[in-house]
Amino acid sequence: MHVVRIFVLLAVIATVATLISCSSSAGGNSVIPSYSMGERAQAGPIIYTVFENKWMPQLGADTTARIPANRFLLLRLSMVNSGSNEAAVPALTLIDDNGQRYSELSNGEGVPQWVGFVRRIKPADTLTGNIIFDVPARHYKLEVTDEMEDKKAIVDIPLSFSMDQTPINPNVNDLPGQAPLVPK
Repeated sequence: MHVVRIFVLLAVIATVATLISCSSSAGGNSVIPSYSMGERAQAGPIIYTVFENKWMPQLGADTTARIPANRFLLLRLSMVNSGSNEAAVPALTLIDDNGQRYSELSNGEGVPQWVGFVRRIKPADTLTGNIIFDVPARHYKLEVTDEMEDKKAIVDIPLSFSMDQTPINPNVNDLPGQAPLVPK
C-alpha cells in the first residue's frame, strides 16, 4: 500500500510538472518588449521606429476642416521589413494607462504623408509617414505587431504638446511693440 501511494504521488508530480512546462512554452515569452520613441522596436520581421508625436485639434482649415471626437494624434514613424518575404503591416493600437485600447483610424483624409491603412512592404523596403488616432489627450503605449499578430512590442508615447511659435500666416506689420517692417 505504501508503494502505491508513492507511485501515485510521483505520477501527480510528473503530471503537474508537464502541465506547467507545456503552458509556459505554449504561451511563448509572455513579456512584451518595451521601447521609447526613437528606438527600433521589432515585432517579427517588421522594425518600427516612432520619431514624433503631434496632437492636433483638427485637420485642415475653414469649412473643410476635419474635427475629431477627442483630439487627433499623429505619429510619424518608419516601418522596415527585415524579412525575406513581402509583409503586411497590420493596423496599430494605442493603449492608455487604464488599459483602454484605441485603433488606428482607417481614414487618412487631411493627414500629411499618410502611410495608408492597408500597408504591404517588400523585403528590405521602408515605409515612412504618419498614422492617425482620434483619442483623448493622455499618455499612451503604441502596440506594434507582425502581420500574424504573434509577435508584439510596445513603444512608449509620452504626452507632450509642442508649441509652434511660428504663426501660420504671419503679418509682419502686426508684431506688438514694433514699427512696421513693410510700409502699409
